[in-house]
Amino acid sequence: MSSIKIECVISERYRIGESPVWDEREGMLVYVDITGQKVCRWNPNSNKIQSVSLGTMAQEIRPAVVERNQGSLFTLYEDHSVVKHFDMVDISNGLDWSLDHKTMYYIDSLSYTVDALDYDVKTGKTSNRLHVYKLQQDEGIPDGMCIDAEGKLWVACYNGGRVIRIDPQAGKVIQTVKLPVDKTTSCGFGGKDYSELYVTTACDGMDEAWSARQPQSGGIYKITGLGVKGIPPTAFAG
Repeated sequence: MSSIKIECVISERYRIGESPVWDEREGMLVYVDITGQKVCRWNPNSNKIQSVSLGTMAQEIRPAVVERNQGSLFTLYEDHSVVKHFDMVDISNGLDWSLDHKTMYYIDSLSYTVDALDYDVKTGKTSNRLHVYKLQQDEGIPDGMCIDAEGKLWVACYNGGRVIRIDPQAGKVIQTVKLPVDKTTSCGFGGKDYSELYVTTACDGMDEAWSARQPQSGGIYKITGLGVKGIPPTAFAG
């Protein structure tokens, strides 16, 4: 395995950067700034960023502090119908599927767990929700998540300053990569061969001293040399 390299490739200070997805056709990284209310697209060849401002949203009391049990998990089908799977959710976050599409992995951040549900790819129905891994106190809050080509999960840990690689079958962390900022929010593989792990971060909730210690908070990082690749994202059928 080559040595791991971590670099801040986008130094914009996004308030809550999230949801990095590689656009394979365009060769660009698409992501959002939740509190900044915009969708962005970064071209790694030109280093140019395009952004579109969107909509409004309810605000958190403080970062990762919300009124409890107000959320739900839904499926949007290709005919644009919507079905609710369950409620009593605090902060829906990481979501991905096993390589055979028989298991859906899901994170409700304030439960501090990564969960697995049986998944029917034909109907989209879920059942038998189980905990795969519960984060330790020093690991932070589980946030965004993606799966690699070996079926292992990568979870960004908010206020933990790291991404962890979880073996969902064994229920344990098998690798930890620490970043130079605390508020790591999400992660996704990209690049021509999906060997680059992109990690979004946030700067909301940081006071002046904290920001001075971590001036690249809110930036987007690229991690290479992990020795594992991701898989292309699946486009929405509708």
